Amino acid sequence: MAAPATPHARPRHTATALHLLLTALATTLACPQLRPQDATFAWDSINILKAMAPSPPQPCQHQQVPFPFPDPPLHTDHPQQAAATARHILDNLFATLSSHSIPQHWDAQARHRLLNNLQHYIHHLEQCLPANSMLIKSQGPRNTTLAINKHFRRIRHFLHTHNHSACAWDHVRLEARISFQRVDMLIRQMK
Repeated sequence: MAAPATPHARPRHTATALHLLLTALATTLACPQLRPQDATFAWDSINILKAMAPSPPQPCQHQQVPFPFPDPPLHTDHPQQAAATARHILDNLFATLSSHSIPQHWDAQARHRLLNNLQHYIHHLEQCLPANSMLIKSQGPRNTTLAINKHFRRIRHFLHTHNHSACAWDHVRLEARISFQRVDMLIRQMK
């Protein structure tokens, strides 16, 4: 009796499923456990931010946050999506805080420490992500990335509109603090 033709299609389907499973497993193993620094990264960064960027010499008005955080929820059940979102926020924070137009009263040594801290953690998060972003795209909405980009564009526009004043940078300092708190929430979701 001749074998049915369907078993030939089955190995190809099984190979694809096995490849996806191994990719997911490799991704999980790339960041099997959070390091002890992961639990304190955001709060350590907030403390460095306080040392780096004290309140400006003249009081600023902080009645309203000029750029509310994006609407898409940051909660996810996928550790890789949480890592990708945290990395994206940190990439944008790094780019903003690397500006050459920071206020003169900010501490340059603390700023250097904060930027190094950000860069090292971004590198750590990159190791937790799959080599190809196919898995990430299937796990989370693309509009989260777009919303984060838009949010940080508004921050840079705000700085530009206010001529990179000390008060404008104070708003950015407060926003950076909020961003670190959101990253802390994402780090907990990676567990």
